[in-house]
Amino acid sequence: MDKKFSNIEIVTLSVYLLGGDSSFIDTEDIAVKANQLAPGRFTWRKYPDQINISSIAKRLSDAKDPNKGGYLLGSFKQGWMLSEEGLVFSKERKKELEKSDLHRIPMNRKELIWKNREKERMLSSDAYEKLISDGLDSITVRDAEAFFRVDDYVTGSARERKIVRIKNMFKDDPDLGKFIRILESKVRGNG
Repeated sequence: MDKKFSNIEIVTLSVYLLGGDSSFIDTEDIAVKANQLAPGRFTWRKYPDQINISSIAKRLSDAKDPNKGGYLLGSFKQGWMLSEEGLVFSKERKKELEKSDLHRIPMNRKELIWKNREKERMLSSDAYEKLISDGLDSITVRDAEAFFRVDDYVTGSARERKIVRIKNMFKDDPDLGKFIRILESKVRGNG
């Protein structure tokens, strides 16, 4: 069973995995490792390909606080190293980390509402209904376009953005992920 890791625990484990048991590790290196361990957790909402260094720095400072574990020693300027508590914690939790999926996309309330409504819309679309009742071959290009909310008037980069947004948001969804990839190929003329 997956155990959840807090952001403080993720940055602490990042320090450990980078050799922070015996030397100070730079904040930026920790940011990259934390983003590898938990993709999307420490990124900006508006620019999800960018790591939010201030979020990392805050969690590192929190991990230094004795009231929040006291896992780290150091500073933004000096770098970060594990305390005795941090080393004990990291060694105990390392195996759980390997079995956990820590991926999370940061969303505000508006985005979460959009995602839930969009999923409902897609699950009740003609394309999805046809898949369930008649199989994949019954889905037309127009059905696939309606699924992505594109038509002949949505072209170029606007069309691409709509397709990619749906694909990125739902690629790991157990109900829609595989179906979206199939419909994408129909919309792009590959299927």
